[in-house]
Amino acid sequence: MISIQELLARVRIDQRLLESWVGEGWLIPQRGAEPLFTDMDVARARLIRELKEDFGVNDEGIGLILHLLDQVHGLRRQMHELMEKTLERPNRDGAVR
Repeated sequence: MISIQELLARVRIDQRLLESWVGEGWLIPQRGAEPLFTDMDVARARLIRELKEDFGVNDEGIGLILHLLDQVHGLRRQMHELMEKTLERPNRDGAVR
């Protein structure tokens, strides 16, 4: 798990900006004694920074892009699970595929 300070250093943003992104729901830290982040959160924060700085995407656009990416990842996970179940299912003659 990654501390706030480590995330700020890795992504090269300030705490005010991070708090804004958490407030928008773009990043969701794990709560405990201190909020902690994952490597996936670091990648997501870098994507947000790049979309804003390099491509000039506004906040509404960022929210939409992140929502669509989350949907794609969810669908990929569901497809993977379905494929695994299909491969484990016996065919008509009893053999496992």
